[in-house]
Amino acid sequence: MSKFHLHCTKCGYDIPDFKEWFDYMQKCSKCGCTIVDVEYSRDYSELKNLINAKNGDVKSIWNYFDFLPLNDKNNAISRGEGVIPLERWAFLEKFAKEEYGINIKTHAYRNDLNPGTGTFKDVAAAVAASVLKENGVTEFCIASTGNIANAYAHYLAEAGISIAVFVPREALMANEAEVNSYGQRLFRVDGDYAEAKKVAAAYSKKYNILMSGGNTDPMRVEGKKTMVFEWLRQIGEVPNVYVQALSGGTGPIAIEKAYKDLNGLGLVDKMPRFVMVQPSGCAPMTHGWEKAKMDGFPEGWLSDYPSYQNPQTKVPTLATGTPGTYPIIANLVKRTNGEIIEFNEAHLVDVARLIAYETTIRIGPAAAVAVGGFFEALHKGVLKDGDNVLVNVGEGVGRAPDFVEEMMYTTKHVSNVEECERFDREVYRQELWDKVKNMYK
Repeated sequence: MSKFHLHCTKCGYDIPDFKEWFDYMQKCSKCGCTIVDVEYSRDYSELKNLINAKNGDVKSIWNYFDFLPLNDKNNAISRGEGVIPLERWAFLEKFAKEEYGINIKTHAYRNDLNPGTGTFKDVAAAVAASVLKENGVTEFCIASTGNIANAYAHYLAEAGISIAVFVPREALMANEAEVNSYGQRLFRVDGDYAEAKKVAAAYSKKYNILMSGGNTDPMRVEGKKTMVFEWLRQIGEVPNVYVQALSGGTGPIAIEKAYKDLNGLGLVDKMPRFVMVQPSGCAPMTHGWEKAKMDGFPEGWLSDYPSYQNPQTKVPTLATGTPGTYPIIANLVKRTNGEIIEFNEAHLVDVARLIAYETTIRIGPAAAVAVGGFFEALHKGVLKDGDNVLVNVGEGVGRAPDFVEEMMYTTKHVSNVEECERFDREVYRQELWDKVKNMYK
């Protein structure tokens, strides 16, 4: 019996392996559907043993090899990704109690500590690189706003696979430099992310090269679902509220897949409320969601959302102006009684400075959107007394050097020692918290 197969979500056909999936350019050979679930022949109850593994025994995402779509462990590409901590951020709990009168628990999921590229994308890229290697793929292409491009460029280089990366005109130079450093080809497209995807698709068709299937790609989804297994392994539960910066939204799709795998094992019950956060410079899903909510979610609401060409945002990695996954994400958010909200980009640096002060962790701009979304959710009453909140820290600050420079605020220029004064860093604490409190005054 095969270890796994791909189950078409439209016609129900079971695609026997990735070879057939790739032969049909990642479409069901019977109906052409591009969305599949990976199903395993192993007894799913064995997941309990993997989730109960001790910290020292877990080296990477491949702790869950039996429930990942790879046949031969020798093909696994890894840098130790996926084994990252959930940290209790008590200072956010204190703020919620003092300012809003609610008792909550708050954890941060530290994707900035992934040892591949320091982003939420490493686990997806590790699985994709391994599957592609196992199936003899030597060339690949992908369209990206930045972080997924870096992760794929890194892990596919580890696998000896050439990848052509297509990024929009406004993509960060740091992302371009990283892709180049691995000897991979980057095409900077004269247009926005939607245009980059069009050019990438044309490249794929012209040269008959596989292209990443985007946010529903089974390789990406299977990699990212393991975060749920890690939450259970580390803290014994899945927090009931999940906060993530939103571009395309593989995160909630992967969480739903993890719940399918865990169904009937007594480890989880209902999915967390999804609180998805978009930056104010590019928030088409938020605007579509707000309109649907105002209209009472009428028939056809899932196909009624805006598309923004060349969005002007300070967070290029979240610049998805044409959100093709809106119907999937919005449906998941509604089913979990969640929200899609917007965070004002003018306050990103204030949030990042505060987190660096309180934790010594320097988060990137997309991660600042997620943490800002936590504050926004408090302000809007989305978070409730008794909630256990998980904030996905999707990236560190390393790939956004301009953002690092914006975080400077304590420098004093002097010409001699007489102009130098001793200081106590504690004086900055109230100043930083006042910035956050004043966001809503």
